[in-house]
Amino acid sequence: MKHIKWQEDLQQLSQARLFHNVAPGNLKRLLTEFRACDLAAGEVVLSPFNRNQHLYLLLAGRLDVHLGSVDNTPVANLMPGECAGEISFIDNNCPSAYVVAGEPSTVLRLHRDALVGLLRQSPQMMQNLLELLCERVRQGNRIILDTEQHANIDTLTGLYNRRWLEHIYVRESTRCAFNGSPLSMLMLDVDHFKAYNDTHGHLAGDYALCLVAHTLRSQLRPKDSMTRFGGEEFVILLPELGENDARPIGERLRVSLEQITSFYSPLGVLPGVTVSIGLAQMHQRDSLQGLIARADSALYQAKQNGRNRLHG
Repeated sequence: MKHIKWQEDLQQLSQARLFHNVAPGNLKRLLTEFRACDLAAGEVVLSPFNRNQHLYLLLAGRLDVHLGSVDNTPVANLMPGECAGEISFIDNNCPSAYVVAGEPSTVLRLHRDALVGLLRQSPQMMQNLLELLCERVRQGNRIILDTEQHANIDTLTGLYNRRWLEHIYVRESTRCAFNGSPLSMLMLDVDHFKAYNDTHGHLAGDYALCLVAHTLRSQLRPKDSMTRFGGEEFVILLPELGENDARPIGERLRVSLEQITSFYSPLGVLPGVTVSIGLAQMHQRDSLQGLIARADSALYQAKQNGRNRLHG
């Protein structure tokens, strides 16, 4: 961080969000406290490992905000007129993220003691700061929601993953038990999937898994939950359906894949796949592991009986 001489510009300062509508007299008092600095591209301004005593106002360039590591994709980009370090600046603690110059940049640096004094004298500046903090909190909440969503999604098929299954089972099993309704599980396994990969390649196998996911999911009710359990295994929860009602659904799903003898993919025309299915109904006070074990046992029987069939 290289200190430079800054031509004081009250108008430029007043256009920053933090100082919007702040009395010119108050801003003039701040001008003597600012220190202008040039930043090289990639220079770290704030780090979670160092306490921060300054607020940084970006005059030119771009500041990138990284969570966890500077190698991670930025979660936010700060542009001229925006500031950085206001949270750690206020609570006098370490920043929660890295702030890095995304390109050669110029900032004004202000020590917390100078700004605290101005906050006491300027209600407008206090309001501006609160609005900035609220925006940061909302942005953080959006990041958390996006992260949670991505953590529950299988990136290949777009289905929910095993982590989500654990969550949804608690909700659905509790609801069905409370209402006195049954709940059934279908466990599916793509037949001879290793041989399919060996013959056509792993990328072809990925397209086949996507075919299974999209073909079956489109036939389920909104309340049903289909997850990729792992590898070539899928699990479907059918709330409010007992074994007798779930069996024809499982059979219909099996047949729908059996009828797709080939499909188009970016690799060209590929042969279709079939699935073996195990069916089990939830018992009273059943754990997810217990229900999975019975569905998996039924799936094993389906494979032993020749594959491309449903058992349970």
